[in-house]
Amino acid sequence: MPLTHPSTPPRHVRTLFISDVHLGSRAAKAAMLIEFLRVHDAETIYLVGDIVDGWRLRRSWHWPQLHNDVVQKLLRKARKGTRIIYIPGNHDEFLRDFPGQHFGGIEVRLTDVHETADGKRLLVMHGDEFDVVVRNARLIAYLGDWAYDAAIAINSVFNLFRRRLGFPYWSFSSWAKLKVKNAVSFIGAFESALAAEAARRDCDGVVCGHIHHAQIAERAGILYVNSGDWVESCTAIAEHHDGSLELIAWTDAAAAAPRQADTAAPEEMVPVVLSDLEAA
Repeated sequence: MPLTHPSTPPRHVRTLFISDVHLGSRAAKAAMLIEFLRVHDAETIYLVGDIVDGWRLRRSWHWPQLHNDVVQKLLRKARKGTRIIYIPGNHDEFLRDFPGQHFGGIEVRLTDVHETADGKRLLVMHGDEFDVVVRNARLIAYLGDWAYDAAIAINSVFNLFRRRLGFPYWSFSSWAKLKVKNAVSFIGAFESALAAEAARRDCDGVVCGHIHHAQIAERAGILYVNSGDWVESCTAIAEHHDGSLELIAWTDAAAAAPRQADTAAPEEMVPVVLSDLEAA
């Protein structure tokens, strides 16, 4: 697929699902998200939680211009007619006090049911409601969040050396999630719980975020879709005009070249389709 260029016309899709951007954290890949939004237009955009990271902002304020640019980009799309629905997560739970409210054309909802072009009903929710640690042991959740920050920082240094040696980006934490038995067990239980909730609400599937593990799969006959994150994997879900779903990883075409993530917008990006349907 060719590299994008400033003159490249936007790619039109019916719906975009984006989650776990974590604006306000140093790990947020804001420049990459801005480029992704520049070359993708949608009738509806779902922001599926943890777009703003209130937990980190309370610990220490970090809000560079690029993070503000992401907000402005979304507001500009709303002004031009894109319907934008914000489903708060645990990191931006302060917005759960404002269901039904509009902020600059962006509507806040606790959950939503999205109907695809081919008639499927998809429950849209962040997913932390089914994370026992987040709901019942907030201190452990905060400590886990701190540990994740540390892992991301270590990962950044590790990848700096990889780029200098000519190797592409590699995510230690994503690798660990798939290798550590307890993490794999948690992900499986999370997926099953979300699928069961979708079935309980008479939906054909569920779209969520929260665990930073992008996937399109089936769980007990229910479509399970996770939009991933914009901290490591830089992924989103696109619904096309025929109702089909696509998982997109937005990777830096110049990943082998040393570059500080949030100092300048990337010049060239390559969208990579990971899968249309990953079997259970």
